[in-house]
Amino acid sequence: MVSAMGEAGGFTPSEMGYLPDSMEFVADPYPVLARLRENCPVVWDESTNQWLISRHRDVNALLRDRRLGRTYRHLATDEEWGRTPPPDWQKPFWDLLWPQMLDREPPDHTRLRRLVLRAFTPKAVEGMRSRIEVIVDGLIERAKQMVEFDLIGDLMEELPVTVIADMLGIPDSDRQLLRPWSADITLMFELNPPLDYQHRATVASSEFATYLRTLLRSRHGGPAQDLLSELARVVESGDRLTEDELVATVVLLLNAGHEASVNGAANSWWALFRHPAALAELRARPELVPSAIEELLRYDTPAPLFERWVLEDIEIDGVTIPRGHEVALLFAAANRDGSVFRDPDGLVLDRDPNPYLSFGAGIHYCLGAPLAKLEFDILFRAMLHKMPKLELREEPLWKPRFVLRGLEAIRVRDRAADHR
Repeated sequence: MVSAMGEAGGFTPSEMGYLPDSMEFVADPYPVLARLRENCPVVWDESTNQWLISRHRDVNALLRDRRLGRTYRHLATDEEWGRTPPPDWQKPFWDLLWPQMLDREPPDHTRLRRLVLRAFTPKAVEGMRSRIEVIVDGLIERAKQMVEFDLIGDLMEELPVTVIADMLGIPDSDRQLLRPWSADITLMFELNPPLDYQHRATVASSEFATYLRTLLRSRHGGPAQDLLSELARVVESGDRLTEDELVATVVLLLNAGHEASVNGAANSWWALFRHPAALAELRARPELVPSAIEELLRYDTPAPLFERWVLEDIEIDGVTIPRGHEVALLFAAANRDGSVFRDPDGLVLDRDPNPYLSFGAGIHYCLGAPLAKLEFDILFRAMLHKMPKLELREEPLWKPRFVLRGLEAIRVRDRAADHR
């Protein structure tokens, strides 16, 4: 029975094992998420000041429910909303976050998304296939020469950085700056980020924004056809995009490409290494790659939760959640809901249908989903074909993060190199 504050049988989520700061939980959150989903699918978590929503039907519906929003600032100030404003020293971070389309609601969200959408349509993304294939081939050949390498740092991190930087027209000489900035900025997204994370995110935000503003101003009036130059021309028109919004949009594209995409690819291969029969089947039947990618993203979700603010009182399964509260939509729990997925804890490479929620739903559905899937398709096929004897060298460690859950490294060896 769920009480007014969402407790199940007198136990709080923390007492049931929901501990996002715990490395034990981060390493394998699924048993705890299953208990939440089965016993208290709508529950208040005092440790994070959020309502946890874990059933697929509820998460799916709430992602599309306009009574919830990614922000409340189009309706009220922090003080009016009962929130404490962030400290002044964090201003560079929030100045970079709040103008992003992901943290805006219509009509601003609609305007911003429309400006960049055409670069991410399936047709536009498919036009990038040959370039991505060249990038992947080069990265794999380089990795094979190393024999033993880090699947993340030496391969998977390089691909989305290169692709997004190409789209934006970031100079080759500057690209090594992007990944560290992105990694530090997203530290602030954790539920209770320690002070060190907050400082690192703020410094990186300031440096990244300064870099982009300088680069942007060098593009004004120029002939370049990259996405950054095209958006710079929109800024010049003065009526559809501000410089702050442009800088924030570029950071969003880079951060999403770096963090979520890298974690998605890496978590997927860690899952395959733990399921050798599935990996062997995929090597024998590469035509399964498209459905396998969808299934791997369901099986081990790289972004286990997404937050929304309650803009109007809502009721879920008899529990009223008041305006002004925050909900955590637990994608990782929803993606293993046995009422929707048969064998929810199994890896079913040809699963169909597969209504997983890792890319979200509704107006905030991931803009880069077509690009991420194409990158994964090309990368996975190339790895299966060109590294058929790739093996794990040691069990990887998880980063101390839950909201963007990923591994520190995946040390592997290409056994085919033994015969060269």
